[in-house]
Amino acid sequence: MPTRRITVDGRSWRVFPSGFVTQYNLDEFGLLFVAGEGDDREVRVTRYSPHGSRSREQSLSEMSDARLAELLAASQPSETSPEAGYRTSALPGSEA
Repeated sequence: MPTRRITVDGRSWRVFPSGFVTQYNLDEFGLLFVAGEGDDREVRVTRYSPHGSRSREQSLSEMSDARLAELLAASQPSETSPEAGYRTSALPGSEA
């Protein structure tokens, strides 16, 4: 699974496609933003409609850092999102 890294306000975030499928699975994709490790980890979630590529992985790789920062600013805490299993510790490949 591809991972991007961005820095926003001095904080480093890893960005992953969520893999969560909704009824809009060809038009709308989810992203997980993860900062920190262990108990200090913060997970945020957002959805976006890609321009150009219809592949989750390719659309993430084509997105600018500025656009990712905009999506982070509009994201929601993981505990309010089904993509993260409503948990703060959810990560791709881990049990939610």
